[in-house]
Amino acid sequence: MPEVSSLTGRLLVATPALADPNFDRAVVLLLDHDEEGSLGVVLNRPTPVGVGDILASWAPLADAPGVVFQGGPVSLDSALGVAVVPGGLYREGGPPVGSGARPGAADAEVAGEPAADTAEGGRSGDEPLGWRRVHGAIGLVDLEAPPELLAAVLGSLRIFAGYAGWGPGQLEDELVDGAWYVVDCEPGDISSPDPERLWRAVLRRQRSELAMVATYPDDPSLN
Repeated sequence: MPEVSSLTGRLLVATPALADPNFDRAVVLLLDHDEEGSLGVVLNRPTPVGVGDILASWAPLADAPGVVFQGGPVSLDSALGVAVVPGGLYREGGPPVGSGARPGAADAEVAGEPAADTAEGGRSGDEPLGWRRVHGAIGLVDLEAPPELLAAVLGSLRIFAGYAGWGPGQLEDELVDGAWYVVDCEPGDISSPDPERLWRAVLRRQRSELAMVATYPDDPSLN
């Protein structure tokens, strides 16, 4: 298989042509992408379920609107925590967190560490306890750890039920087919106060023809 250039930490933005209802107007943060496959969470699918209903101890740290987001169609009974820890706030000498194995369908109800180590996601001794960097200031939270370990350093936190996954080469095939735009992620995307409008907002800020795609109507017949 040809070498895969990692897209870990970047956004997949569904093109208007993507017909899969699971990903209609989806904005996916890639948490892991390599030759073995890809894993991410959909950032703009809030559910009616409050974080306090399933993870009461983490609810005070979750960003508004304080609900669980549907991260994708895989393993909906498992929870993932994605958090931004601003630079300079890492605790010196923090040990590594979790095993870094991808979750599967038979995972426990709460799993805080879905992604394998990546080029930028390898564990560092200056990471805060209970958090493992994925890319830049974005990382995964160990939801089995005491929330107070991260309370002082979290910039934002979102809880996701399930995730989106692709097997080896599957995402690359979808990219060739034009199913996704690949763009840079900004830390604020994780905690967007208006997630239902995130698809348009991400496209609108692009300095290319993608900005025009943001005006694409939800119903193409109205175009």
